[in-house]
Amino acid sequence: MTQRDETSQAILLRDDRQGVTTLTLNRPQQFNALSEAMLEALQMQLDLLAKDDSVRCVVLAASGRAFCAGHDLREMRATPEIGYYQDLFRRCSRVMQSLQALPVPVIARVHGIATAAGCQLVGSCDLAVASHAARFAVSGINVGLFCATPSVALTRNVPLKRAFEMLVTGKFIDAQTASDWGLVNQAVEEDELDAAVAALAAQIVAKSPAAIRHGKAMVYRQKQMGLADAYDYAADVMARNIMEDDAMEGISAFLEKRPPKWAPPV
Repeated sequence: MTQRDETSQAILLRDDRQGVTTLTLNRPQQFNALSEAMLEALQMQLDLLAKDDSVRCVVLAASGRAFCAGHDLREMRATPEIGYYQDLFRRCSRVMQSLQALPVPVIARVHGIATAAGCQLVGSCDLAVASHAARFAVSGINVGLFCATPSVALTRNVPLKRAFEMLVTGKFIDAQTASDWGLVNQAVEEDELDAAVAALAAQIVAKSPAAIRHGKAMVYRQKQMGLADAYDYAADVMARNIMEDDAMEGISAFLEKRPPKWAPPV
């Protein structure tokens, strides 16, 4: 399933294989900029994925030389109206929040530049693997625009002083620095990127679907709580999780020294 732009080229590709869905941004000539059509296509697919119990993991990838160069500045400049911009940034923010609201983990596969809202896209995914050729920046400041919405995701991944330096200078960081700072999980050689992403996805798919779904939702919700409330909430989630068939099966399999047989999601 794809969303098509005015040239009838598929701007977002979807591939489903063995529980892993790959969404590929496909505007290579525009460095996969987040046009209105691209945001619409992403939102449509994320809404579908949220209701698809066959999906165990999502990979967000891109075609061409760049991962994502942020918003489509040419498109934005064509409508200089405050209401238009407010709606555009709200729609983009909804896409970013929908990534975290998915019940399954999302892995960003980053092979080239990820700038501004493209960097925000990486920060909004649960996990990220980058090739050593990837570079990251929140470079709106270079055109007189502070990357306010990208800063929300960036400051939730990177220490504040590191994030603020990126925001006020617009400078690029390389993949190894992004890994050291926590924006991505690992940086690998370019020819190892697909294997590294596939290995991470396979590890997720091999785990209990119920436990993963409980866990992802819990991690993001507890982060907004105070310490005592977070522990109360986590204890309740863990108690409910252990009552499910998968947990009982997993414990039995461990004690019996055999591989577990997970129940399909319901």
